[in-house]
Amino acid sequence: MSTATVPVAGASPWDRVRGYRPPSRYLPVLATFALFVGLFGVGGLRYEGFADPQVFLSLLLDNAFLIVLAVGMTFVILTGGIDLSVGSVVALSTMIAARTLELGWSPYLAMATVLVVGAVLGTLMGLLIHYFDIQPFVATLAGMFLARGLTYLINVESISISDPTFSEIAFSTITLPGGYYTTWTVVVALAVVAVAAYVLARTRFGRTVYAVGGSESSAMLMGLRVAAVKVGVYTISGFCAALGGLLFAVYTLSGNSLHAVGMELDAIAAVVIGGTLLTGGRGLVIGSMLGVLVLGTIQTFISFDGTLSSWWTRITIGLLVLVFVVIQRFMTRRQS
Repeated sequence: MSTATVPVAGASPWDRVRGYRPPSRYLPVLATFALFVGLFGVGGLRYEGFADPQVFLSLLLDNAFLIVLAVGMTFVILTGGIDLSVGSVVALSTMIAARTLELGWSPYLAMATVLVVGAVLGTLMGLLIHYFDIQPFVATLAGMFLARGLTYLINVESISISDPTFSEIAFSTITLPGGYYTTWTVVVALAVVAVAAYVLARTRFGRTVYAVGGSESSAMLMGLRVAAVKVGVYTISGFCAALGGLLFAVYTLSGNSLHAVGMELDAIAAVVIGGTLLTGGRGLVIGSMLGVLVLGTIQTFISFDGTLSSWWTRITIGLLVLVFVVIQRFMTRRQS
């Protein structure tokens, strides 16, 4: 296991800074952070107003739901799994919220119902994967079709959300120093990142997640609770997808069966760009958040330019994912 370089006693501060080498597990996240800063810097030089702090805050606002989604996906990929159902669960969550509010339910009861449904769906997929030894791709693909189908059973038309509580959350802002502002959805997304980072770094569950991703057989031989963790990460992913769906419902103030089509691929791309190994065992939640911000910055580039097709966003994301996967392959080969 690599560690940071320890400065020699009596060395000058400059020598200490120059001689410092961060642990290798932080290098992918640092690379993603450098990419994000570089993109934002180039945008600031090329487009007037791009470097305004409010643009960054708007980036968080527009991608708060995707940040939450990427957090859940990080847990799954760290164990070597995948979850293709999260985009459909987002759509189902918006439809459940919109329909229950339309029927006169309390907004808090509607929110609780959405979160429970998301967690239950995730748990069921986790049980299929672990106890029936079904490949995560197949199990979550079935979950994707199930969740998307349920949205059409609720309603094939879009349902507007006019509930005062949802509207208040959507339009209320938090004023920051300098006259900048953000929203409560951003606060929720950042809180989810902070809680997830703590769980992965400071709890036995988090350490077991990394152990299962590194080698499931070795984790079982060590007596770790592999079953609970493998099912648990899909429960977390389902819960995060439902919470992301609530944030998306607040963002759009509507429920629609066509919401979040392909969003699971955006979440996976963000996690990969954020430095999490697709084979599991290595990655950080903060990296996934940075991956989302990289994707958002690319979209902001397209918007500021005004002449480029929106398809350039997909092209650029595809190239970035390819580059990061190749880098991961080189790193794992070198370490093995």
